[in-house]
Amino acid sequence: MSTGSTVQLEAPDFGAALEPSITRNAGFPLRLADWRKLRPGLVLAALFVLFLIVATLQPSLLTSNDPLAASAREAFRAPSAVHWLGTDENGRDVWTRLIYGVQPSLLMGLAATAIGLTIGIAVGLFAGLGHRIIDNFLMRLIDVLLAFPDLLLALVIITFWGQGLVNAVIAVGVASVPRYARMVRAQTHIVRNAQYVEAAVTLGLRRSTVIFRHVLPNAIKPILILATIGIGGKIAAGAALSFLGFGAPPPSPEWGSMLSVGRNFLSNAWWLVAAPGVAVTLTVVSITALGRELLLRSEGKRA
Repeated sequence: MSTGSTVQLEAPDFGAALEPSITRNAGFPLRLADWRKLRPGLVLAALFVLFLIVATLQPSLLTSNDPLAASAREAFRAPSAVHWLGTDENGRDVWTRLIYGVQPSLLMGLAATAIGLTIGIAVGLFAGLGHRIIDNFLMRLIDVLLAFPDLLLALVIITFWGQGLVNAVIAVGVASVPRYARMVRAQTHIVRNAQYVEAAVTLGLRRSTVIFRHVLPNAIKPILILATIGIGGKIAAGAALSFLGFGAPPPSPEWGSMLSVGRNFLSNAWWLVAAPGVAVTLTVVSITALGRELLLRSEGKRA
């Protein structure tokens, strides 16, 4: 090399390092070819979820009856053209009560998931980014809570707070906190050692900026997809609490309470149990199927 030559050094591209690889693959657009590849069961699940959304926002589009209107003459009517799913012990239309029961059941699943996610994300981040002593203490506490089934933990919480729909939502949400906290903590440990986080620290960004701009968004992305799958489980847990008498009290149209009352007339009015039971099952299966498809697509894009 001659003495007159100069060597040019390229500056490191911190901007590229700051962009996480997960962000490049964010989003799940479906092209026309993707729609053709969808399984019929997945399409049916999406249509059923759309039906639930319509029933939640505008139940009057699906039925014109009052879910609380009783008539002793119409009690225990079998399913027919007039009453598609029959009537209950008070002559109330089961189809109407089933439609109006979508709103509390779906809102319970969404609200409980939001509560569990919010608290779980906070605890998981605090454990994943905090001192080792704090991390060990929180994880041992989480391990103790994970030893209890979610429904049993929710029952314990309701025992202290009392029954009611709001308390049932809070209980189901708090019972799911340990699972979300552990998952967020594991993702935080992965993200905190990523190159774009190290580059952000090297550039002198504030700790809060690094956490909320780089660590938090990429740590919770997989958790949000798993939480979508868990909405169905929250709906089933809420129905189970109402079935046990800890949720919305009768005569409110709620699937769990409808199951609880209908079991007393199972021998002569099977539709009182079959209708809400099938509704809960189809809701859980449909939401879980869509969540799993979303999870598979996200894993395929990251691969």
